[in-house]
Amino acid sequence: MSFSLQSSLRRVTQTFVRSFQNKAAVRPLPPPQGDITTPKAFLSAIGRSTETKVSIDSWEAFWHTSGHDLKKAGVAVKDRRYVLWCMEKYRQRIPIEDFAHEARPKKKIRGRGPRIQQGKLIRSRRPR
Repeated sequence: MSFSLQSSLRRVTQTFVRSFQNKAAVRPLPPPQGDITTPKAFLSAIGRSTETKVSIDSWEAFWHTSGHDLKKAGVAVKDRRYVLWCMEKYRQRIPIEDFAHEARPKKKIRGRGPRIQQGKLIRSRRPR
C-alpha cells in the first residue's frame, strides 16, 4: 500500500472507533463533596425527583453512566439531559445550590399577539 492510502485509512478508522467510546468512562471521577457521598444523595440534591427515576448504588458506577445507559434504564429525555448536565457541573466543582433548579412550569396561555390578551381570545366587532 502506498503511504498516503495507509495514512488516510488509519485516520478514517480512528474517527470511526472514537465514536463508539464511552466518554463518561474517560472523564475524571469527582470526589464526594460535603454531605453528598452517594448517588441517591446527589440526585435528591439536584431535585426534580430524579432519585426515583435513576437507581444506581455505586458512586463509581454512577459517574461512569452515559446518556445511553440512562436511556436503557427508561429515563425521559428531559430528565436524562438534566441529570447529565448536573453531573458535569458537579465535576467542575460548582456548588449544587448554584446550578440545581426546578423545571419551568407549563405555559397556561397558548399563543401571543393582539388576538390573545390576558388569556382570552379577543374577537373583533367586525361582522364576517
